[in-house]
Amino acid sequence: MDLSERVIDRIIEMAWEDRTTFDAIYFQFGLKEQEVIELMRKEMKLSSFRLWRKRVQGRKTKHQKLRHNEKRRFKCSRQRQITGNKISKR
Repeated sequence: MDLSERVIDRIIEMAWEDRTTFDAIYFQFGLKEQEVIELMRKEMKLSSFRLWRKRVQGRKTKHQKLRHNEKRRFKCSRQRQITGNKISKR
């Protein structure tokens, strides 16, 4: 998959966020969890990648199926649709 530098930066940013699930990344960019892991491994320093993996592996919030029922959304409540990660105009 050929991704622009801007898209790669956004995927990495979302992957680091605790509350952004892999499902949200897949929904927006079409990358499965394993593909996100491979992208992170390729784009980050080894020490940063290991730190991220250690952080993500024990985190329930990164997996939609493990989250509590009340936290089903993966976008800002002020955001109507996911449109390039911008708050939609009112």
